[in-house]
Amino acid sequence: MLTADFSYLDLAALCYFVAAWAGYGVAVARMRGRRTSLSQIMNAQRAEWTRQLIGRDNRVVDTTINASLQNGTAFFASTSLIALGGVLTLSRSGDDVLTLFGALPFGAIATRVTWEIKVAGLAVVFVYAFFKFSWAYRLFNYGAILLGAVPPKGSGATPEQMQRAARKAAAMNIAAGSHFARGQRAFFFALAYLGWFVSPWLLMLTTTAVVLVMWRRQFASKIRAALLAEDDGTGQGWQP
Repeated sequence: MLTADFSYLDLAALCYFVAAWAGYGVAVARMRGRRTSLSQIMNAQRAEWTRQLIGRDNRVVDTTINASLQNGTAFFASTSLIALGGVLTLSRSGDDVLTLFGALPFGAIATRVTWEIKVAGLAVVFVYAFFKFSWAYRLFNYGAILLGAVPPKGSGATPEQMQRAARKAAAMNIAAGSHFARGQRAFFFALAYLGWFVSPWLLMLTTTAVVLVMWRRQFASKIRAALLAEDDGTGQGWQP
């Protein structure tokens, strides 16, 4: 036992959870070539979108797209706060939950201290998600300004100036999308984290399951295959 309330197995399961989360994020960001992730492919499409808007006189569709991205991000940011409120409520219901888990045959939370530690960890996950979503919302707001700053056709701006402005808008949109993806990833890992409330073995199992599901979506999904049907998937074309 590490302490009377927190075992080495609990510590190992928590370390596995954190390592899986961090390792998955690094892998998605750094894979290249044949293993390009779905997120990277979509980043290239974001860059292509901003390049295409240069040739449009009416950019209502572009502002509509950006607004929809903002609205989706605002929804998840609000959901993060609601989830955090639920977690804080759980922290005040420790005695009732301990009684419930104590009746389960497949694992139980040993003490109130263990319960508080696990609830605090879940709260940290949702706080992290909120910060990512709220920052992504802010970046999408900046992106809307940068979209408006792209010189329209006939304004007298040179092609180089228009391309430069478009690249700035693309870079901001890609950054916002990256933070949004990290916030959403936190939601998935929050589901995995719930396994720890039953047992450390279940935490490792649910963490593995979440990583496998997300890995398949990023690297082996039908959506990714469709996007690569007429593209080499390297994302090495026009870059912001």
